[in-house]
Amino acid sequence: MGQFKISPVTRVAHISKKDFVENFYKPQIPVLITGLTKDWPAYEKWKLDYIQERAGGQIVPLYNNEPAKDKQSVYAPAEEMKLYDYIEILKTQPTDLRIFFYNILKEMPELLKDFEYPDIGLKFFKKLPALFFGGGESKVFMHYDIDLPDSMHFHFDGDKTVTLFSPAQTKYLYRVPFSIHNIEDIDMDNPDFDKYPALQYAEGIRAEMKHGDALYMPSGYWHSIRYLNGGFSMTLRALPRKPARFATMLYNVLIMRNIDNFTRKYWGQKWLDYKEELAIKRTEKNMAS
Repeated sequence: MGQFKISPVTRVAHISKKDFVENFYKPQIPVLITGLTKDWPAYEKWKLDYIQERAGGQIVPLYNNEPAKDKQSVYAPAEEMKLYDYIEILKTQPTDLRIFFYNILKEMPELLKDFEYPDIGLKFFKKLPALFFGGGESKVFMHYDIDLPDSMHFHFDGDKTVTLFSPAQTKYLYRVPFSIHNIEDIDMDNPDFDKYPALQYAEGIRAEMKHGDALYMPSGYWHSIRYLNGGFSMTLRALPRKPARFATMLYNVLIMRNIDNFTRKYWGQKWLDYKEELAIKRTEKNMAS
């Protein structure tokens, strides 16, 4: 077992649009901004109690730390329960249960009045603001977003760590073909360099996030997330603007995902095992070159 070469993310309290675009957006470098949300109503309001009081009666799908196996859909929840009861768990005990992609516009549009889209140089896609909830044992496996957005990730009422790797590090991360994640057996908190030797060459960035912090994640960045206690986050996305990246996004969403879903439906675990074997072969080839 070992540890990655990890550098702390650049942290700033405030930043101008010009400085953000020149120093972070154009060169595609992550940054954590601690003061971006302090003028929002959400900064004072967005606690677990606030969500629980307003939408507690909703039935929500919950996911855990177990990866999908065989023909099981990655979108199939581990269980469902009332949002009120789930948040009560978050407030009182550690859990690996989490909510993935709670659509604000659809599920709780009143939250829209509590925040604003930052005038920071990103052209946000305003039809898909989303919340993510997790508890003290929740993990989000290493992956990158299929639609390759430039994202602002805002955290509320709790603490979490986000570990990031640039697209340039993909060759060391055992990326699984036809997927947006690496081999799910890899523990990114305690990597096994004997079993997966290429990982020792990967260099990452870590962000420690607290209430109100905003993390810029550039397009295509790998990220894994660990909740340290109960809390939730909101992601605002800006779709890729460069033609080549936009084309890759369309391929990912319209072709790659459908190929993977179709093949998994018929091959099940054989397809998953084949992809992992190919991930290892390709990564070892990268190391040798």
